Amino acid sequence: MLDKLIGKKVLIHFIDGTLAENGVLEQADDKFVKYVTDYQELYIPITSIRTINLPLKEREKPKVGFA
Repeated sequence: MLDKLIGKKVLIHFIDGTLAENGVLEQADDKFVKYVTDYQELYIPITSIRTINLPLKEREKPKVGFA
């Protein structure tokens, strides 16, 4: 399942509530994933990951103004 996300920019949410963002999923196997950002290379155990999100498009900010 994670093989489809390799090479894509993903957002990883951990069980403790923290997250890793602005990185690319480089490798994945049954025990660890390799996640690379501009500043660091992380080897993350699968057991510590809650979800992995793949952002598809930018969020539109609500328009504020008076008509």
